[in-house]
Amino acid sequence: MRDAELEQLVKALGLTRIAVVYRDLVRRAQEEKWPHRRLLGELFSEEEAFRRSRALELRIRRANIPDGWSLDTFPFHRQPGVSRAQIEELAELDWILKAINLIFIGHPGVGKTGLASSLLLKALFDGRTGMSYKAQDMLDELHRSIADRRTRFLMNRLARLDVLLIDEMGYLNLNTDQTNLFFKLMDTRYRAKRPTLITTNLGYDEWGAHLKNPPMVEALLSRLKQRCITIEIEGPDLRNSQDQA
Repeated sequence: MRDAELEQLVKALGLTRIAVVYRDLVRRAQEEKWPHRRLLGELFSEEEAFRRSRALELRIRRANIPDGWSLDTFPFHRQPGVSRAQIEELAELDWILKAINLIFIGHPGVGKTGLASSLLLKALFDGRTGMSYKAQDMLDELHRSIADRRTRFLMNRLARLDVLLIDEMGYLNLNTDQTNLFFKLMDTRYRAKRPTLITTNLGYDEWGAHLKNPPMVEALLSRLKQRCITIEIEGPDLRNSQDQA
């Protein structure tokens, strides 16, 4: 088979990276007298790495992570309210395997979203699935799904995610349906042993009044806190400089 025919076959099979590197690797193999097995290994290694990279890019794009810091760039030196050692331990991602929820509590600007988003990004790099939602946006979408009968589909999609980040839990305007849907989602993820990250400006004692259903909130917190790490951040507003929180 001629090289041109082989290249056309590679393209037809969707081997995108191999189609790009084929000529260079074949020339190198001839110059260095590689055995056929090594050439095949190099070609398929290039394709596998390319597909892994594309899959990661797709997961990150779909996750809708807000712009902000990574754990490498988070200004720990300016936020004494955060234990760097604790965050670095969380970056090992054992909390995902153990289905442990992470709740970040603190005033606006202290870095809750930056830390939670960075841990979600770390999970995506580890091959996990995940999404980031503003709390109000997520609950509005769930409420709209009632009208077109997509609630079960949407609920199942959110429940299956390895990691779900619900950001800004506290700046909400909820109706009864939304409160019920939020409880159902958290209960479903609890039963599926999927961890949830929540950032909020509310202490646990404020959730009942905020969600306007104290008995339901008590049951919700019982599930959330059964397997949970609470990170309360008391420190300066990082947005007073050019950094983002």
